[in-house]
Amino acid sequence: MSQEPLGELVPVGGGDAIPLMQEVMTIGRRQTCDIQLDFANISGTHAELSFRNGVWHIRDAGSTNGIKVNGERTLRRPLRPGDEISLAKRRYTIQYQLAPGTTLEDVFAEEEDVFGQSLMERAGLEKPKDRRDDRRR
Repeated sequence: MSQEPLGELVPVGGGDAIPLMQEVMTIGRRQTCDIQLDFANISGTHAELSFRNGVWHIRDAGSTNGIKVNGERTLRRPLRPGDEISLAKRRYTIQYQLAPGTTLEDVFAEEEDVFGQSLMERAGLEKPKDRRDDRRR
């Protein structure tokens, strides 16, 4: 009984696609990583991919050379099908089907809400600011 992949990473410029078989996968140079990329500029554990609520997310695992999504450096973010992921200088396109009923707008709006709050607000230690005041200035 074979499991269907949840998507794949397709190398930009050609090469074999990497099937995404688990909901959480580590990417890095170490042999213990789920996706091993044996290149000098890839950290031992470079990044983590996780499949949550029908959407793939990427998170930098403290890598030296960082990650980019569509050319923009990031520490973590949800991924749209077709987004280009750069791990150091290695580029891949993520391909997957959204789960039925999943809307990317909801996922990205949720991410923006998280980044729109200070850590103190998120922890409940500070009163939320009225964002309308910021827009009036």
